[in-house]
Amino acid sequence: MWSVQDHLDDVLATVRPLDPIELNLLDAQGCMLVDDITVPLSLPPFDNSSMDGYAVRVTDVAGASEEFPAVLEVVGDVAAGQTDPIAVGPGQAARIMTGAPLPRGAEAVVPVEWTDGGSGAGPVAGMRARSLAPEGAEGHVQVYRPAEERAHVRAKGSDVRSGDRALAAGTVLGPPQIGLLAAIGRGTVRVRPRPRVVVLSTGSELVQPDEQLAPGQIYDSNSFALTAAARDAGAIAYRVGAVADDAETLRATIEDQLVRADLMVTTGGVSVGAYDVVKEALAHVGDEDEPGGGVDFRKLAMQPGKPQGFGSVGPDHTPLLALPGNPVSSYVSFELFVRPAIRTLMGLPDVHRPTVTASLAADKALTSPKGRRQFLRGSHAGGSVTPVGGSGSHLVAALAQANALIVVPEDTESVEPGTEVEVVLLG
Repeated sequence: MWSVQDHLDDVLATVRPLDPIELNLLDAQGCMLVDDITVPLSLPPFDNSSMDGYAVRVTDVAGASEEFPAVLEVVGDVAAGQTDPIAVGPGQAARIMTGAPLPRGAEAVVPVEWTDGGSGAGPVAGMRARSLAPEGAEGHVQVYRPAEERAHVRAKGSDVRSGDRALAAGTVLGPPQIGLLAAIGRGTVRVRPRPRVVVLSTGSELVQPDEQLAPGQIYDSNSFALTAAARDAGAIAYRVGAVADDAETLRATIEDQLVRADLMVTTGGVSVGAYDVVKEALAHVGDEDEPGGGVDFRKLAMQPGKPQGFGSVGPDHTPLLALPGNPVSSYVSFELFVRPAIRTLMGLPDVHRPTVTASLAADKALTSPKGRRQFLRGSHAGGSVTPVGGSGSHLVAALAQANALIVVPEDTESVEPGTEVEVVLLG
């Protein structure tokens, strides 16, 4: 038997990060940056207002109060995006909007709430729309409070300065990073792409959801669960409908799918039964130009998930992981072996789910087969973990209630309640 670690090491030693490509920003979401990104222009690129209000000179509003307001001449509007801002001279003010460039001569911004808004009727709560009150950009405004120099002004470069490093190589691009790249004018970026993963299930008994079941048939859940898991891991995943138990059909299906696959995942047909089609179809298939290639089927010292297959197929030596068909076995196998392979293809430094220790909360001791590393479904919260469902590899409903895997080592046959155990966090 192979150990879990040896099988994982074999997978990760074979899978290599995908070559970098240039992608549009939204297509690069979830991908890892290959190069440092340097800021080509400061953010903000000019001094601008952080408030809707009036741009003023500090001396003109010094000592202003509601009893003795500063009365200033309004010389016009400064709106966001305006390219020819007006100038503010002594005794003057310009009505300014949030994000608009600070006009020449102005030293601070007083919020509109500190003024009468040009109405002459005391403090106001806000400005009227220009289309409704165009006269607001002229006349006079009363200011009821003084302002310090640079008050309510966003300074040029106060976010980042030209030449600064905006993002480091190795950064995974999420929404904030995509926003920053757009803000500094980058429309494309060089990343390691999300791998394309093709998932197919095998078994003549499998029927697609929404179809009518005949006696002896079940719905194909594995391909849906594993495709969703591949997308959750960061891949672009394609689900192929279940393939019947026919070796030639399976080989032809895999060959057809290789054109869009950086990684292939099959589920079912890897054990020792007479109808284990994946093992039959791929056990003796080698790469076209690489002696010793193909898929190796092996037994692992683990429960669930003892039968596994791994190798490469096709002219491009596309990695293929063949997982068992029982739903829990296939999902646990995905988390342990396929997810790390996907993350490795993406070039990510940390490819594994986080692990913690937790106190076992159970009514009785857990038992585990000697010589096997057991992975039990669990619900983890607040430093403790509770087993969910039994150890059966067919218990899909129990799997849906779990957010963790409880790990029982190979040399442990019983775990008492209250024992600290290793827990793999799934969400």
